[in-house]
Amino acid sequence: MNMKGDLDLNNVLLDLSEKTDEELREILDQLCDEEERISFRRRVLHGKIDILRAELVARMKKQREGGKEIITGADVDRLSEILARSLTSVSKVDVSEEDIF
Repeated sequence: MNMKGDLDLNNVLLDLSEKTDEELREILDQLCDEEERISFRRRVLHGKIDILRAELVARMKKQREGGKEIITGADVDRLSEILARSLTSVSKVDVSEEDIF
């Protein structure tokens, strides 16, 4: 635990055999609370993503109805570039230290 009484997620599984049943229950409770916070944030983010996607689709429909080209040559080039990349570089996510358990 750190000075605030929060779990040190990087070391939570160390020395489990030396912890009391009560300490294990406390750790489990704190991890469950953290999972709930993360899950809530994820649901909020997915809601925002859905709203933005719906807005973009609505705009693209208007553009198409107005005769405007929706997919350009630059879009096709960009898609080709993405698909040609090695699978080893799939994620561009910058994971912070606190995200690593």
